[in-house]
Amino acid sequence: MTSRLSSSDPSGAVNSRAPRRRTVVKAAAAGAVLAAPLAAALPARAAEAPAFLHGVASGDPLPDGVLLWTRVTPTSAAIPGSGIGPDTEVGWTVAKDKAFTTIVAKGSLTATAASDHTVKADIRGLEPATDYWFRFSAGGTDSPVAHTRTTPAADASVAGLRFGVVSCSNWEAGYFSAYRHLAARGDLDAWLHLGDYIYEYKSGEYGTRGTVVRPHSPAGEILTLADYRTRHGRYKTDPDLQALHHKAPVVAIWDDHEFADNAWSGGAVNHTEGAEGTWTARQAAAKQAYFEWMPVRPAIEGTTYRRLRFGKLADLSLLDLRSFRSQQASTASGSVDDPDRTITGRAQLDWLKSGLKASDTTWRLVGNSVMISPFAVGSLSADLLKPLAKLLGLPGEGIALNTDQWDGYTDDRRELLAHLRSNAIRNTVFLTGDIHMAWANDVPVDAGTYPLSPSAATEFVVTSMTSDNLDDIVKVPEGVVSAIASPVIRAANRHVHWVDTDRHGYGVLDITATRAQMDYYVISDRTNPNATSSWTRSYRTPNGSQKVERTYDRV
Repeated sequence: MTSRLSSSDPSGAVNSRAPRRRTVVKAAAAGAVLAAPLAAALPARAAEAPAFLHGVASGDPLPDGVLLWTRVTPTSAAIPGSGIGPDTEVGWTVAKDKAFTTIVAKGSLTATAASDHTVKADIRGLEPATDYWFRFSAGGTDSPVAHTRTTPAADASVAGLRFGVVSCSNWEAGYFSAYRHLAARGDLDAWLHLGDYIYEYKSGEYGTRGTVVRPHSPAGEILTLADYRTRHGRYKTDPDLQALHHKAPVVAIWDDHEFADNAWSGGAVNHTEGAEGTWTARQAAAKQAYFEWMPVRPAIEGTTYRRLRFGKLADLSLLDLRSFRSQQASTASGSVDDPDRTITGRAQLDWLKSGLKASDTTWRLVGNSVMISPFAVGSLSADLLKPLAKLLGLPGEGIALNTDQWDGYTDDRRELLAHLRSNAIRNTVFLTGDIHMAWANDVPVDAGTYPLSPSAATEFVVTSMTSDNLDDIVKVPEGVVSAIASPVIRAANRHVHWVDTDRHGYGVLDITATRAQMDYYVISDRTNPNATSSWTRSYRTPNGSQKVERTYDRV
């Protein structure tokens, strides 16, 4: 049970403020080998006193509350995924200052082996658009102190919002310097993780240009609940990830690698039914571990689709594009345009459409794990393309390269974009990860006739933090592939304003009443734990335009 203090009435305060593979492996056993790294990190008294080895975090902020998270290690043997360890009372405290002289709420929870000794406190009774500090305690040990922030009141006039935007953080491919640089800013209302927070591969299968920078735990491909818990635990030991969680609340959705590569509702490319157990059991294990280890408040049990509001300036619709989707189609199968196939599921698509139509905010943001903009290798006139597409069973918008994206589910995309146009829904901006490249796109109603066809929305895609880009896959120096590929991609996709196929980094999204702007940053070297960060480009969507334009004024 949590205790609350009542808050003052909402004040309307103004807020001033980023190769498919298959290998059949057995699940790794949780034992002494896995325990060693964490046991070594424990203080000398850890056998007698609990420890907070995985940091603390907050997420899904509301005008009157926020979700707080931590994992307590009650004994040195009670490592993530072990399934052992005593029940432990964990207290939490929220204050208006870092020194905790003005405490506004406190309570306690019990961490048990049944939840892998993770706890979440869903705090309410706070004030809108307000900074808070929080910490946990157990057995006389205090956790690190962390900062969070509530969202503006629903009816508040908000001058600006700023979010870090990231995706595709592969542990074995490098260090999470992007998190450190976002944490150092100190000006984020929240940060968005758009999927692939963890990766499921066995050690050595998906590093950096085939090289493991730092090994996974467990070493095998993760299949069981214990495996997924252990992998989440490994990620949460990263100091840069902890630093960002300690600075601002996260708003996260999952993509495929929180489960397995190219996951869909009934399976995944990286899952062998039988040899690796059932998909039903593996998916359930992945979801349980995710909700245990992430400060995410599911609006509908077992999914990550939900909606947050930031005053009258913006709302954010967050999608789950793995739980309900049909199996990916081959471009030769003739089914990418099949109206019976879906990426969202009927209920989620209706929820998204109704939410976008009902929205009364200036901006409608959509947290979207895979690219919605069409991505074709060639461009033909509409009178030639459409019959050719029908003959070959290819998508009507062009020859799709990646049917794991919305390109493989064109009927859902047509329905959604038609809904935006027919209802005159403006200022819809998709925020996307997954593809390991940075993009700035218009989202055309009909890509085959663009720019004569109107743009229904815009899309900012952030590159991977560490996962291989195109230059990494072909093993050439950074920039070589982008110099060749970017002009070709833009020529074949006239709605694409910019694409960088080669670099790693993150984004910073800044929103005002007049524009939504994404500043793109790159990391100097993902294999260097002290990598530097530099701004590379900025693009914005002016209010009412439904189009992207370049700007040279970063925020």
